[in-house]
Amino acid sequence: MKAYKDPTRYEKMAEKLKALAHPVRLCIVHNLLSQGGCSVGNMQECLGVSQSLTSQHLARLKSAGILKAERKGKSIEYSVDDALAKSVIRVLLEYEE
Repeated sequence: MKAYKDPTRYEKMAEKLKALAHPVRLCIVHNLLSQGGCSVGNMQECLGVSQSLTSQHLARLKSAGILKAERKGKSIEYSVDDALAKSVIRVLLEYEE
């Protein structure tokens, strides 16, 4: 077993897991993985929550480095930009089945 030598590595992973640890954020990441990119308006309709709440969750995921945002015309399109988050979602969905 490897020694616990780099605490910042584990802190970064823990922050990403904390960011994913909410049903709406899990749903956002799962939907983005299956659809590619998506705008706030489309996500809000799909999730059935307000646009401001969707934006708050997106900001949390973005600040954790899980999502990236790209301007496309007048809207911003979000996509998953983190291998750990992709793996966690895939494992959770696999486990669920």
